[in-house]
Amino acid sequence: MTDRIFLQRMQFEGHHGVTDEERASPQTIELDVELQLDLRAAGSSDDLAQTVDYGDIFEICRAQVEQHSYHLLEGLAEAIATDVLTGFAAVDTVVVRAAKPGVPLDGVVEEAGVSLERSRRS
Repeated sequence: MTDRIFLQRMQFEGHHGVTDEERASPQTIELDVELQLDLRAAGSSDDLAQTVDYGDIFEICRAQVEQHSYHLLEGLAEAIATDVLTGFAAVDTVVVRAAKPGVPLDGVVEEAGVSLERSRRS
């Protein structure tokens, strides 16, 4: 399948991190989400009902970042992937990239993050 819907560089504020100190203040979390699904019907009909509304995906991401607290970006990304696959039967595969810009490490690092891919077949 080569059809995709994607949202890139979404930013939300949330309380995530391994330590209590990390979770004490909101941090920016950046997300990219890519859905793989068949978009032929939507393309032919020009009908939103034949596809996945990316506004719904945006709200899933917002809710997971702003309403939950995860120790690991892996947990956040897994929750988003699960919500997408559970909520949208048309989606075959979802790729979630979650990153924290400006992580406090002893050196120069623009961001740290994870990328995971989940599909109905696995």
